[in-house]
Amino acid sequence: MSQTFQITETASGQRFACSDEQNVLAAMERQARRCIPVGCRGGGCGLCKVQVVSGEFDCGRMSRRHVNAIDREQGLVLACRLFPRSDLAIQRPASAEPVVTTPAR
Repeated sequence: MSQTFQITETASGQRFACSDEQNVLAAMERQARRCIPVGCRGGGCGLCKVQVVSGEFDCGRMSRRHVNAIDREQGLVLACRLFPRSDLAIQRPASAEPVVTTPAR
């Protein structure tokens, strides 16, 4: 049986629900949120890199070119490969380009 968790993007304060069977990026898009940039959706481009500030999660396969072992230890992951196991707080890494967001309606 699937569980649903709250995902909070700390910079914008946007929140959205995500099941444990769905990746965070897909859940964000389905709920018309725009707090994480969207690229290939397949783990290869690195555009959706986020840092998990708090919470438990699992990750699918990611390109080591975008998420190396040190990144992973620091909670840096690709949102398209991020599956929540509890409520999560995420943020864009400090080195990332700013994202222009539009308020959710």
